Amino acid sequence: MFNPSQSDVRRFFCAVHAKSRAQQPMDALETLAGQWLQEHPEYAPELADADAAVAKIFDGADGASNPFLHLAMHLSISEQCSIDQPRGIRQAVELLAARRNSLHNAHHEAMECLGKMLWESQRSGRPPDGSAYIECVQRRATAD
Repeated sequence: MFNPSQSDVRRFFCAVHAKSRAQQPMDALETLAGQWLQEHPEYAPELADADAAVAKIFDGADGASNPFLHLAMHLSISEQCSIDQPRGIRQAVELLAARRNSLHNAHHEAMECLGKMLWESQRSGRPPDGSAYIECVQRRATAD
């Protein structure tokens, strides 16, 4: 199973940023990550220096979000949808994207649900509840 370290994830996104800027060829995962980087040009300064990115602590104290966590969640949701795991997530995200007329905005709402599921799992010591995650995304897709 693939289990990258925090440093690995940060270096991956920084490398994708560099490849994208240099218009170098990328593999499939890098291409997908590059698409999400294009959606978030505000993260370019954080991605420009891999060593600084690895050393930086994102604790929210300065009010800034962690761009690497955010981008990793985009990739996670993309992968979940591509294999429909947990079962039903693809349909829920597609419905939300259609409702919001934006896959990007749908991902941001799904991230809130994913984060809630992970937080509740860590807090309770139980495995993540995929059905609650999907229900959260579905509720957002059907709410006015």
